[in-house]
Amino acid sequence: MTTRTASLRSPADEGSAQPLRILVIDDEPTLCESCASVLTLEGYDVTTCRRGEEARELIQRIAFDVLLVDLHMPQVSGMELLRLNRELHPDSLVILMTGNPSVDSSVEAFRMGAWDYLPKPFTASHLQILIGRAWHTVVAAREKKKAAAAHEPQHGHSSNVTLLGRSPAFLRVIRLAEQVAKTDASVFLTGESGSGKEVIAQFIHHHSPRSRNQLVAVNCAALPETLLESEMFGHVKGAFTGAVRDKPGLLQVADGGTFFLDELTEMALPIQAKLLRVIQDGQVRRLGSESVDARVDVRFIAATNQDAQVACEKGNLRRDLYYRLSVVPIRVPPLRERVEDIPILAEHFLNLYWKRHREKGSPIPAFSPMAIRELQTRPWVGNVRELQNVIEHAVVLLSPGSEIQPDDIPYLDGGATQSAASLLRNGNGIQLTPEDLEYHSARDKVLSDFELRYLTLLIAHAGSNMSEAARIAGIDRTTLYRLMEKHGLQRGTVLRTN
Repeated sequence: MTTRTASLRSPADEGSAQPLRILVIDDEPTLCESCASVLTLEGYDVTTCRRGEEARELIQRIAFDVLLVDLHMPQVSGMELLRLNRELHPDSLVILMTGNPSVDSSVEAFRMGAWDYLPKPFTASHLQILIGRAWHTVVAAREKKKAAAAHEPQHGHSSNVTLLGRSPAFLRVIRLAEQVAKTDASVFLTGESGSGKEVIAQFIHHHSPRSRNQLVAVNCAALPETLLESEMFGHVKGAFTGAVRDKPGLLQVADGGTFFLDELTEMALPIQAKLLRVIQDGQVRRLGSESVDARVDVRFIAATNQDAQVACEKGNLRRDLYYRLSVVPIRVPPLRERVEDIPILAEHFLNLYWKRHREKGSPIPAFSPMAIRELQTRPWVGNVRELQNVIEHAVVLLSPGSEIQPDDIPYLDGGATQSAASLLRNGNGIQLTPEDLEYHSARDKVLSDFELRYLTLLIAHAGSNMSEAARIAGIDRTTLYRLMEKHGLQRGTVLRTN
């Protein structure tokens, strides 16, 4: 066994106080030394082992951030080392290497908790990119753990996922999530974009008996139909151009754990039908296969920012799939319905981004009462995600130790977004009749008027560039197109305001 300590500045040194520690385990001396040389030049702290017994002894004494492990070794296999490291150091990442890749071994590796699977031979560039991704994952996990530790005593509800809030509306969601987490029932989350549906899904998973296994998330709106099917169900060699080998799908990776379907209503109907079979009997058939390739045991959580019943009526969502997934429906309230939580969330984001963007030890600013009132009176169309972006923007411009005033809190773009929000606050152009004074009717009319004016200003400001408009608004293009369709606005049309 040989040890190398980096003499260069490691990428991990820039993101955290601790350097990234990597253990390379392979019984091929040439490969082991080559990996160590490449990673040492990248600035990592690298230790190498050529025998599984030595690696097992080392793992029992030291917690490494990343393990690069050969799958097939005499006496002590890579799978045994993966199992041992998972028990002793669940936060570290394990990458399994093998010269004989197979679907079964890769599925088993992911089920056991492997972070990635690296077929041999591989290039130095491939290794550098993979370890770079691992570094980002490790640093993000460290920051998340620090933030959770700082806020858990006052506002936290989980040792794994931090939920910040004390409003009655949000506490009801938490109580329901805690109850359903103990079961295997499917959960259907609804709520506006940015309201925190994925965080609730993570909370349910981490409170469930499946928490030792993976939570696998898929955004159904982010991938075209064929690619989404391949990612979820896997594919066989030759199923399409570029399918050079069999590949297991994410449903198999999630076996024993939780599968989170975000933006479910964007999933194509043929894939919905195929998914229904998995929910009913656990059968997975890969793209291009004519037989059942695997059986899985998965707990499903679905989410959408649309009205699911309307989606069913329009034919965008199969009713049988909706009923199977909506055993326990949970509505995540928008931020405007939980204004009591805004100070807690703002303080959390302020601390998080101040530590990320400013020098260590620099005095953190504090919100003035007027600034808190300003935050609580804004419409927050983008919900918690918008609040998060606004606070990060403010952090970059604030002076250390200052008292934050309303003028220090920016709007997302200072132009289109500010004008739209001002319209809602000032009530410009909104006429309510006595018939509209019923609360829900008045709210719907005000929000509809706001959305139309907001979209008009936003798209005009972005010059009808949909990607730019979505970036400014802090939402995905699918959501932007859906809002435009709701108000009869056409894509590609330059909108002008009076």
